[in-house]
Amino acid sequence: MSSSVLYDLPGPRAVVRNRIIGAVTILVVLGFIGWVLWRFYETGQFSAEKWELFTYSSIWMLFLEATWNTLSAFAVAAVGAIALGFVLALGRMSDHAWLRIPVGWIVEILRAIPVLIFMMLLYYGLPVIGVKMSPYWAVVIALIAYNGSVLAEVIRAGVESLPRGQSEAGYAIGLRKSGVMRLVLLPQAVRAMLPVIISQLVVTLKDTALGFIITFHELLYLVKLLGSQALYNSPLIPSAIIGGSIYVALCLALSYVAYLVEKRTRRSPRVPQVAAANAPAGTDTELIVAQRVNDGSDYRTGGGA
Repeated sequence: MSSSVLYDLPGPRAVVRNRIIGAVTILVVLGFIGWVLWRFYETGQFSAEKWELFTYSSIWMLFLEATWNTLSAFAVAAVGAIALGFVLALGRMSDHAWLRIPVGWIVEILRAIPVLIFMMLLYYGLPVIGVKMSPYWAVVIALIAYNGSVLAEVIRAGVESLPRGQSEAGYAIGLRKSGVMRLVLLPQAVRAMLPVIISQLVVTLKDTALGFIITFHELLYLVKLLGSQALYNSPLIPSAIIGGSIYVALCLALSYVAYLVEKRTRRSPRVPQVAAANAPAGTDTELIVAQRVNDGSDYRTGGGA
């Protein structure tokens, strides 16, 4: 009944039409993939000469090293971006204009600078003023700055999308603003925005590939290096297939980890209902939810100043 309020359920003819469109779409996609594979075969991309380079164990050690460099840069950038995102989000939501306005400008500027330009400024620009930076840290700092500013807006939007009664309930039980933000608003906002946060982390993982332009030895750098080996018939397509497969595996692994985290942190929908059912008549449900957040702690003596 509730779903029909938003849209009408499709009738028999619409169901048949949707199935036909879906089947045609699948056939078109499969046909395109088949055509690409056929062109690879016709141009000799699957020949033994093109894949001879990858029969050496030293080449796979290079792929392992490049994958490690990619993951190490991503891990540091992801942690730094999340931490910076929380700091900038709190600054953006400050009640003090002297803090809120400068932080807002910082977020907008960091979001406006492309990641690649940021990396090039750090790696090629800083030596002009006597500061030398390694490719690794140029990639990591650029990723932290850009993705941290994006995550700041994500977190801020998540907090501001919550009902106003959530914060009012926290103040009603004696929480200060820091306690309301830490115990009531941020947990709900992060839980709601978790898919967006994970999507941004996937972008962070893939953006490490931009480091090959500043000679950071990650996967794309290795793919380009191996693909240009004329002695082995320039196996660019085989190198790209292997490197792309590793990227896909890493992104799928990250998405699966995010699914496990979301599953563990997902709040049971029965909690507010049970609390409201056991509450005395006239008790505000949001106040009960806030009290459940602080279960085991007594903030009534903390004051609301």
